[in-house]
Parts: sequence; structure tokens; C-alpha cells
Amino acid sequence: MKVFFLVSRVPWPLEKGDKLRAYHQLKELAKYNDVYLCCLSDSKIHPDAMAQLQKITPHVKIIKLNKLLISWQLLRALVSKKPFQVHYFFQQHAQNKIRQAIDDFKPDHIYCQLIRTSEYVKNLHQYKKTIDYMDALSAGQRRRIEVSKFGIKYLVREEATRLAAYENLVFDYFDHHIIISEQDKKLIYHEHREKIKVVPNGVDLHFFSSQKINKKYDLIFCGNMSYPPNIDCAICIVNDILPLVKKSIPNVSLLIAGANPHQDVIDLANDEVTVSGWMDDIRAAYDESRVFVAPMRIGSGLQNKLLEAMSMNLPCVTTSLAANPLNAIDGKHMLIADSHEAIANAIILLLGDDLMAKKIAAEGRQFVMDHFNWESTVRNLNDIISSPR
Repeated sequence: MKVFFLVSRVPWPLEKGDKLRAYHQLKELAKYNDVYLCCLSDSKIHPDAMAQLQKITPHVKIIKLNKLLISWQLLRALVSKKPFQVHYFFQQHAQNKIRQAIDDFKPDHIYCQLIRTSEYVKNLHQYKKTIDYMDALSAGQRRRIEVSKFGIKYLVREEATRLAAYENLVFDYFDHHIIISEQDKKLIYHEHREKIKVVPNGVDLHFFSSQKINKKYDLIFCGNMSYPPNIDCAICIVNDILPLVKKSIPNVSLLIAGANPHQDVIDLANDEVTVSGWMDDIRAAYDESRVFVAPMRIGSGLQNKLLEAMSMNLPCVTTSLAANPLNAIDGKHMLIADSHEAIANAIILLLGDDLMAKKIAAEGRQFVMDHFNWESTVRNLNDIISSPR
């Protein structure tokens, strides 16, 4: 089958969740299909990106978005009902190039990652189409309202409202619909949302495998550190949780690792908190740490960092918001807590009980092996897009 695969970012390097999901889905789908990858790009393209992507498929097109047109589109959004991010990623010259690529490739199926790309193809009724909601973006936006600064709180609330309406509206333009978790599926407010298929992320179990390096840090949190839910989480760890842990473990150390740290994250660094920024091999961060902690309070979807940490044989402490999409069991696959005090107590327990930490780490690794590998999740995706409506 010929599949036209449309994404809003170039899926290399893999420093963001949507890039990671797109890259591995593309890689697996290309085993079964002739795939044409079409990427929008609003930023500088990594010099290795094209070469890396052409290892998967020879059909790769990158369409640069014009910065001035992005600003114009956002101004237009003020008098529109569509989400700001839909306006942000839509440009007429990109539409023309996408339509021409589709005409030339003549696909059997069009696959769109995220609703922000749907405007480009939603009216192409002659093609079978799949939309990957990925997350319930409206729900993630709603969770950001209370922690947003006063000046942007209105815009965050407005975007949440628009996203909810658009997630509902765009459903009817597509033949198949997928999402990352059952939890997110329940937050798409369409009367036929039961038709949405859950296709979770996976993890590269061979790559994310512990090398048993000597530990330098007690705790680690990692991710794209310009992403608001990760910024909020890092601040919460340092300001709210570490002081409670220090009552029992005075010299507890923390590594905050990941690309593009926001200034608010950089400012967290001190004698006991290391902010590394981008790391060429994130496995070193996991391997040098004893416990992974992710007290996520906002955001949506499935946390790739949790899957990676579990695959690296790290015991994890997280909130129910992050744990529920995994269907992980508290006390077996990880420790789940929601208050600052409970999270701190879970950390203290794991740092003080080596046998328990090793047991949870081993159970977590096995859990990921059983339920979250890319081959099986994308095989399900391939079955979905190959099936009739």
C-alpha cells in the first residue's frame, strides 16, 4: 500500500514526543508499505535529518514554514474559531506543495499526525485518511490554565476551548482515528469516540538497556525542557519535593536532563541540582541515576520518558496523571503518588531500600517489554489503515 505520511515537524532528532512517535511509526510502516514522508518545519533543520529519514524511505519532502506568515496567521486566529496551533501550522504555499506531492505520489491512504495538520487534507474525500490525535490536546491545555501566568491565562483557556471543538469537528473528515491511550480517548468529545483506536507508543528495548554505570545522582527527571508541563514538573521537584526529601536525605542529588532548557529550568541549578541541557546519548543520564521521578501535574498523553526509564531498569515515582495511560500497577511496576508529601516519601523509600528499588525496576522493565514495543504497536496501526472504514 502507498501511504502519504504528513507530520508537523521533521522527526529527527528525537527530542520531542511527537517526533519520536512519528519516527518509529514511519520506520515500522515502511516495512509493510511504500511511504512518502511529508514534514512541515518551523525551525532550523538538523543537518543529518534528511540522511537519517531517507534510510527509512526515499520519499522525503520538507516544507519550510515562513516566519512572517506564521505571525500573520496567528493574528488571523484572533478573529477565528480554529485553534491557534492550527493557524500557526497552516500556510497556502505549503498547502499547494502538499497537494502536488499527493497528486504525484497517488497514495492509497493519507496519514496525519496531530489535528494541526488536518487542514491540509481534510477535504480530500477521494482518499482514505487516518488522523492520529496522539493526545487529547484540549485536556492538556485545560490543565495548564491554573499554572499559567496571568498575562496568558486567557489565551490558554481560549485555546483549550477551541481545541475541544476542533477535535470534535475534525473527526468526521477521517475514516480512521487513533490516539495514544484510553485516558485520552475518553477526553475526545465526539458521539462516536468509541471508534477511536488506541495505539500507544513503544520503546526501543535494545537501545534503552542499562549498562550498569556507577551512579552519580540519586534522582533524575528528563524530557524536552522547553515544554511547559516539563518545566512545571522540574520546578515542582526542586521547590516542593526536594525540601521534603532532604529532611531524611540531606544531600540528595538531582539531574535534570534534556534539550532546550527554559531559563526557569536553568535557574534551578545549584550544588545539588544539575541541569545538563542536551545530551548526545540520554542513556547516560538514566544510567548515572538511581531513581526516576516525574510528578507530572499538567499535560496529556503517554510519557515516553517513563517508558525509557523503566526500560533502563530504573525504579520510577510518578503521579496518577502520568501512570494511568500506562495501566501500570502502583507498588509493582512503579510507585504512584499525587501529593508532594507522598511523592517525597516514595522517593525516600526507594533510595533507602535497595531490594525494593531493584524489584520495582525489574518489574517495570518486564512491563514495558510485554506491552510497549514499537513493532507490535505499529503492526496494529498498519492493520487499522489497511482495513475498510
